[in-house]
Amino acid sequence: MQFTRINDVTIHYRVVGAVTEKPALVFINSLGTDFRIWRDVVLRLARDFAIVLYDKRGHGLSDIGQVPYSIEDHATDLAGLLDRLAVKQAIVCGLSVGGLIAQSLYGRRPDLVRALVLSDTAHKIGTAEFWDARITAIEAHGIEAVADGVLERWFTPAFRRPENLAFTGYRNMLVRQPVPGYVGTCAAIRDADFTEAAGRIAVPVLCVVGDQDGSTPPDLVRSTADLIPGARFEVIRGAGHIPCVEQPEALSSVLRRFFRSVLSGGKP
Repeated sequence: MQFTRINDVTIHYRVVGAVTEKPALVFINSLGTDFRIWRDVVLRLARDFAIVLYDKRGHGLSDIGQVPYSIEDHATDLAGLLDRLAVKQAIVCGLSVGGLIAQSLYGRRPDLVRALVLSDTAHKIGTAEFWDARITAIEAHGIEAVADGVLERWFTPAFRRPENLAFTGYRNMLVRQPVPGYVGTCAAIRDADFTEAAGRIAVPVLCVVGDQDGSTPPDLVRSTADLIPGARFEVIRGAGHIPCVEQPEALSSVLRRFFRSVLSGGKP
């Protein structure tokens, strides 16, 4: 395991491959998960890319730090980690809140970003009323109180079969996240709005979404792509909010096509 101290927070991260020898990919995980969600995508891409994974503050093995957070807090952590690792001009792939962090990173440190993949995310996610209600419920009763509803948004009915041991594992991942980190990040999502900033993104962007995503449905993700000049939009069939878990082969194929275009300067 690899750890570093960024902004007075201990960050758990992993680097796969040499960032000085291969194009760099950075993956940012969603609310209530840790970087293990990317495993099956990383296995398919590690031969050709150097990959940076990390647990954002309040998640996984990283410190909680001071709560509540802003998306800018998360983006500053990531910028510090990439500076520490001497990573520049990375293709940054963010899932859900990770996509908000990726948009903030681009706005604050465009030197770090060669292209963006915005997976199952949007320029703005949910309403203040929605996030305040979730925060109140979790503070009163824990993540377990909202887990079933969250998992219905995360995964398709086919994945949520009781006999699917992976589903049990991902439920464990969710309910075992630190409550302060989870609600602190809920507040960050609540307060984030990149509607105006989206039109100023000037790097290649892929917006991708599971066709059964219950958290950021395809129409919302498409509306985000429409705000970003030249952004591409793709739908992953048979996936909910976390395609990297349910459909890693399909997602990896879409990512490879986009990466080829980025690395060739936009040429097919």
